[in-house]
Amino acid sequence: MASNVELFLDMMAAEKGAAINTIEAYRRDLVQFCDFIRKDEQTAESTDINNFVADLGSRSLSPKTIARKLSAVREFYKFLYIEKKIQENPAANILSPRQEKPLPKFLTQAEIKSLVEAVVEKKDFSEHRLSAMLKLMYACGLRVSELVNLPENCINYDMKQIIVFGKGSKERKIPVAESALREVAEYATYRDIYLNGQKSPWLFPSKNAKSGHITRDAFFKNLKKLAVKAGISPARISPHVLRHSFATHLLNHHVDLRSVQKMLGHEDITTTEIYTHIVSEKLREEVRKNHPLAQKNN
Repeated sequence: MASNVELFLDMMAAEKGAAINTIEAYRRDLVQFCDFIRKDEQTAESTDINNFVADLGSRSLSPKTIARKLSAVREFYKFLYIEKKIQENPAANILSPRQEKPLPKFLTQAEIKSLVEAVVEKKDFSEHRLSAMLKLMYACGLRVSELVNLPENCINYDMKQIIVFGKGSKERKIPVAESALREVAEYATYRDIYLNGQKSPWLFPSKNAKSGHITRDAFFKNLKKLAVKAGISPARISPHVLRHSFATHLLNHHVDLRSVQKMLGHEDITTTEIYTHIVSEKLREEVRKNHPLAQKNN
């Protein structure tokens, strides 16, 4: 007769279509759990599961790894409960260990400059478009979905600002740096040539996309290629990294948090506050390097 663990794994494969690697990971985690409790798994209690989690923590495993193992145990006991092999689910109210949110990745100002300079030749329309998108995204901290969906008339050149419709179609106005405005104005000429008399409601049109504008994926791939040209690892580049860089650089130049929050379109300021951790780390590094007491000769 198959064990409960094997029955559970068969269900995961047949009903949920779990991949082989996922099945094997579940198997390892559940065998580890069963070896730990040293009793029939159908008689396990919540204290057994809590003790298992505590034991994992004592082994210096990361919260992410512990959470993965606990997830396997949860799914297993949910299966046993649904199959009526147990009357109560001992894993139902077990909390996962708190996982620290990773700090946002960002580029240095020198790296942003390298990216901008890497597309300076602009031999064709796509390079003019990429240059304008790059500068506008970094200048305004736009989400990539906002960037590719920008309408043609989104920029007020007199007020030097852009109107963006973010999550929930909420409007926000963001000031735009002069250099980005000049880039977009120059790009507009090449946009007209590209459209060849045709009309498009989009600031960044594409004749190849069903939507009529450049896609997120196309912009992402163009950024990767540009990173290689700029001598930056493409693994470090994404549209969201540009958004993170915008926020981090503003805070490093003492722009207040509330202003950054409004420009990013964050509902809750705690979402924006994560960037202050980056600034704090930068400050600590500067103190370590430059404080008089840190000098070796003192």
